[in-house]
Amino acid sequence: MSISFANALGIHEKALSYRSQRAEVLSNNIANADTPNYKARDLDFSAVMQAQNEKAEQGTFNLAVTNTKHIAAEGLGSEEGDLLYRVPFQPSIDQNTVDPQIEQARYAENTIQFQATFTLLDGKFKGLVNALRGE
Repeated sequence: MSISFANALGIHEKALSYRSQRAEVLSNNIANADTPNYKARDLDFSAVMQAQNEKAEQGTFNLAVTNTKHIAAEGLGSEEGDLLYRVPFQPSIDQNTVDPQIEQARYAENTIQFQATFTLLDGKFKGLVNALRGE
């Protein structure tokens, strides 16, 4: 009997990946707080995870092909397509939509949620190791 990591770890593996991607996007926003015309972006984490759940429940995406020589389409959704522009609370003269305090708060919140997801994954790995040892 083999162990399926997808079943053992659940959605937490993908959640960790998307949390790290969101941290990168938020840090880019913070770094460009003084850049004129920079538009703040964010990843709608709940929408991305809901889409991943639906994709997992429905199985793989099947594409109708008209010729057997067509290249298989994998990963139709792009990571960049999931990024949304942030609507600013106050307009700025230089058209920059980054509010550093809000970005830092969202970055801190994302870091805490990343750590919680990592802790859940760590517990699952410890459980798998204990199962393999027969404890």
